[in-house]
Amino acid sequence: MSTDQTTDIPDVSVTDYEVGQDNIQRFGLDIHNPVFPISASVIIAFVAFTLLFPTLADGFFGWLRPAITSTFDWLFILAGDIFVLFCLFLVVSPLGKIRLGGKDAQPDFGYFGWFAMLFAAGMGIGLMFYGVSEPITHFSAAMAGGSDAPLMGAAGDTEAARRLGMAATIYHWALHPWAIYAVVALALAFFSYNWGLPLTMRSVFYPMLGDKAWGWPGHVIDILAVFATLFGLATSLGFGAEQAVGGLNYLFGIPDTMLSNIVLIVLITGVALISVVAGLDAGVRRLSEVNMVLALALLLFIFFVGPTLQLVQGFFGNTVAYLREFIPLSNPFGRVDDGYRTGWTTFYWAWWMSWSPFVGMFIARVSRGRTVREFITCVLIIPTIVSIIWMTVFGGTALTETIGGFSGIVDADLEVKLFAMLGQLPLSQISSFIGIVLVIVFFVTSSDSGSLVIDTITAGGKLDAPVPQRIFWATFEGLVAITLLLGGGLAALQGAAIATGFPFAILLLFLCWSTWKGLAAERKQPFLEKMKAQGKI
Repeated sequence: MSTDQTTDIPDVSVTDYEVGQDNIQRFGLDIHNPVFPISASVIIAFVAFTLLFPTLADGFFGWLRPAITSTFDWLFILAGDIFVLFCLFLVVSPLGKIRLGGKDAQPDFGYFGWFAMLFAAGMGIGLMFYGVSEPITHFSAAMAGGSDAPLMGAAGDTEAARRLGMAATIYHWALHPWAIYAVVALALAFFSYNWGLPLTMRSVFYPMLGDKAWGWPGHVIDILAVFATLFGLATSLGFGAEQAVGGLNYLFGIPDTMLSNIVLIVLITGVALISVVAGLDAGVRRLSEVNMVLALALLLFIFFVGPTLQLVQGFFGNTVAYLREFIPLSNPFGRVDDGYRTGWTTFYWAWWMSWSPFVGMFIARVSRGRTVREFITCVLIIPTIVSIIWMTVFGGTALTETIGGFSGIVDADLEVKLFAMLGQLPLSQISSFIGIVLVIVFFVTSSDSGSLVIDTITAGGKLDAPVPQRIFWATFEGLVAITLLLGGGLAALQGAAIATGFPFAILLLFLCWSTWKGLAAERKQPFLEKMKAQGKI
């Protein structure tokens, strides 16, 4: 291995690593050694331990979340700020002109299909679960004031509490989470499409590790990525199952029990398996587009039958409130709103970071042909606008109903607040049913997207690994979600997401540096041109 003295990074053109060279090909499988066996073994052991010792698991997960969030809240918040600044730097810098895949690359998907997959994979279930519950929770806390309220709240001031509650909600769903996804997706896409490295997390650290990226340092990075993806995804699947069962109970009286949650996860995992077998274009893309249409229909329904004028005004008012409170909410030091900062923001940032290998790799797979500037702008700005609209329509309608005297939303359990809000609108049975369908389809798209991503990592970066491997990971996503629900419910789901998000908070900071070095080298001389000049292609 040589070093490019002008950029101080390893010269990738002389690495002799080939995608899949460490793979084992037996019994119809094509798996990376040792990433697949270690990842699979640890996850199987985790499932067995939690099912055999549920009391121990419950106590462990109950301790885990507050232990991490109260100690490292500053790290998560500071890291999130750095990712936003790094993305904005890339947009305005000359590096933004670099095209993913080379200067002649063309996008594989049109804008509608691309946006649909970004939205469905990135936040689908979360927006359904928290679209009503989070604004209501922050509004109630702000009205009461104290450390559980964002920025200590606005005690007794209804309008100020509304603005603060919406700003605090949008903060969790706008620029920061999408910046986390964007830095991972950009790094994966760039090093894969422009440098020809495997589409795995280890590749993005090549400027730091050199050929050690193909050894144990790289193995550890990819194994951590598998754990983070699986547990982050299982958290979302668990939320989705609880909300879907809560909705079915609200609409049809189906018992809201653990057995109902398990049965639903099993059924939906079965549907996800069909989509996984169908592949990215036939399965994931079509489901994502169906979901986009259904989500838009429900959004427009609430907008037109709800407090339309207030929602229009609310969009602009909420955006202004978000921008005004952006810096105070982003401040990692010297704050006393412990309940909001550690209970909400730190959990969210850890959750997004644990999701980042999954969402980042999925976005990378569908983003070839975009320039860095186009990529960052679209991945950052478009979903932010959509999230503000979504939270304004769902949360704003719920707040209007609550401030108007309806207490049912505040009194409802977290997973059924959406249905309590819809119950105050016309055609509530139909809209609630559509809401349940949306949760289920988001469930399926997240599961099959995650299976494709984990399969890629554990196949050493191969994009066409055998179908049985996808089936294995899709099955275990459902099993882990069931196991976490049995081992402590929502607390276990959140604890698992935070535990896997913590190491990634550190890894992603190094990833930003590595990406900048790679992009700087590419701007000086594109990799493909360097290979041609050396007679290698």
